[in-house]
Amino acid sequence: MRQTVRGARQGDQYVRITHHPSFRRIHAGVLTAREDLGQPRGPVGRLFHGFARLLFGSPIASAAELSERVGIARGLAIFATDNISSSAYATEEIMRVLVLAGLGALALTMPITTGIVIVLAIVVISYLQVIGAYPNGGGSYIVAHENLGPAMGLVAGAALLTDYILTVAVSVSAGVNALTSAFPAWHEHRVEIALVVVVLLTIVNLRGVREAGAFFAVPAFLYAGSTLTLLGIGLWQSATGQLPQYTPPAEWIAEYEAHPLTLLLLLRAFASGSVALTGTEAVSNGVPAFKPPEVRNARITLVIMGALFGTIFLGLSYIAGALGVLPDPHEVETVVSQVTRTLVGEGWFYYVVQLSTAVLLLLAANTAFNGFPRLASIMAEHRYLPRQFSFRGDRLAFTGGIVVLAILAALLIWAYKGSVTGLIPLYTVGVFLAFTVSQAGLVKRWWMTRGPGWEAKLGMNGLGTAATGIVTVVVGVSKFMLGAWMILVAIPVLVWMMWSIRTHYLRWESSSKPETPVDPSRVQVRAIVPVANLSVPVRQAVAFAAAVAERDQALAVHVTDDEEAAAKFQEEWHREMPDMPLVIVESPYRSLITPLLAYIDAVRETHPDDTLMVILPEYVGSHWWEALLHNHTALRLKAALLLHPGIVVASVPYHVSA
Repeated sequence: MRQTVRGARQGDQYVRITHHPSFRRIHAGVLTAREDLGQPRGPVGRLFHGFARLLFGSPIASAAELSERVGIARGLAIFATDNISSSAYATEEIMRVLVLAGLGALALTMPITTGIVIVLAIVVISYLQVIGAYPNGGGSYIVAHENLGPAMGLVAGAALLTDYILTVAVSVSAGVNALTSAFPAWHEHRVEIALVVVVLLTIVNLRGVREAGAFFAVPAFLYAGSTLTLLGIGLWQSATGQLPQYTPPAEWIAEYEAHPLTLLLLLRAFASGSVALTGTEAVSNGVPAFKPPEVRNARITLVIMGALFGTIFLGLSYIAGALGVLPDPHEVETVVSQVTRTLVGEGWFYYVVQLSTAVLLLLAANTAFNGFPRLASIMAEHRYLPRQFSFRGDRLAFTGGIVVLAILAALLIWAYKGSVTGLIPLYTVGVFLAFTVSQAGLVKRWWMTRGPGWEAKLGMNGLGTAATGIVTVVVGVSKFMLGAWMILVAIPVLVWMMWSIRTHYLRWESSSKPETPVDPSRVQVRAIVPVANLSVPVRQAVAFAAAVAERDQALAVHVTDDEEAAAKFQEEWHREMPDMPLVIVESPYRSLITPLLAYIDAVRETHPDDTLMVILPEYVGSHWWEALLHNHTALRLKAALLLHPGIVVASVPYHVSA
């Protein structure tokens, strides 16, 4: 701002250049808003603002995004916890199906585990190639969208979005189960505990990626260390013939009725255990969140994740099979709890294992809190989801995606009463569908580009497509009646919704016919001011109308249901406002908005070449509670006029001082 200032003596003057405290000048015509811009001034507003800053942290500038990125250690804590933590319940889910064919069928736990780990190795190798080919993230969705077309991209995207929602529901429910195994009295409150955990995870993730990584790192490494130590103890006891004797409660054995060991039952067991592969794609989706070199760090993280998970999964299945552990039919105590209790007793180490398992499972949902918002933001940029999903909040977190994910996951936990076994059938279909579509997209990519080593890459992804495709069919068929049908229905519905959203955006963006003239010389304003009295706000609006429109192009409109009162008002108006025409619209049915809108539309129809502007006088109170004392006619009228094309709406506020 420039201001000419005169000095004390005649002829003295100088130019003072000042800057507004809300902005910092970069260079001519460019300003930067300061961090404290828009902070509330009232005591209540400052209180809520301070609480929000305490809860979510201070804003982070966009330029600081690079410092919010994570290295390999924190990357494991953020992106690998979903996959690693599934080792805590994958073995149990296999056993829960096999035990239906009798206790002897539990001997098949280890072979099925080995088959799943082989599929995991194929998937990990495939996603190493995804990371290199698509370092900007997006994972299966981007691969399928670019190579197989938008339709298959939407299938992969819908599958991943449902997978992320179920990741939160399953991981949190499993974590609560691990917790209630150590403290059985809490079992009846498992749903409430799970919902509280979802709220806490939401708050932590709204604070940003870096703080989430620091928060989750300790539980992740504590789980890995304690579980590997437990497996070391078990393998040593097995090798030396010192494994303790395990005897399941007699009532558990009576709960299970023996069924024939059929191929379908084996496929169900394999499908249940395949939940172990969930979260494998999370690293490829979050490559941009890693520090440079992003591709190298993401690949190392993925390999460590796969190796760590495979080791724990194989070890738990072997030890559980060697002990002859029987899954609790009531889901009160987990298989991991039984294995730990049998190997080391109920000392301090038992509680370390159980609590670290519980905390990691609870925090494994964080993988989805990173993956879902990032994928949703990419799809929003492609116009398949509402634009709100691409918005980044004060802490550089994708606020919309985080909140929507939390709400949907909480609803699932509540609907299934926190049952992991009940949620698992919904879980794996979307995971393997995304795997299959992604790898098929890479097969086509290598075939079309034919770069160095393309034959080996094509062969590996072709094998991966076949393997995960078979698992997808197995899961869909074996789990169809147990709940998988809901996901198989939900994915096409999501695809249709996202396609409709994109159609809307494209139609909106391609609209080229203006409703009001774009040439300023053709703009002829015709102003209408709805009035109820001769108050100061009304006089302000009338003065503004007279300023923006020609003398014969502005008028006031008064809607009334009382003819006598209207006649008095008309007389007073002509006396006070002789230069502004007044139109009285009688409303015999006491409606205000409808007759007024009808009159505005009539003026619009009779003067199609004019730009119609409706100018609304509006009271604005100084306190929030004053809004409850007014009927907000101007606000309702503005909302209604949004649906009337070609009409400009202007609000002339009058702020009532305290």
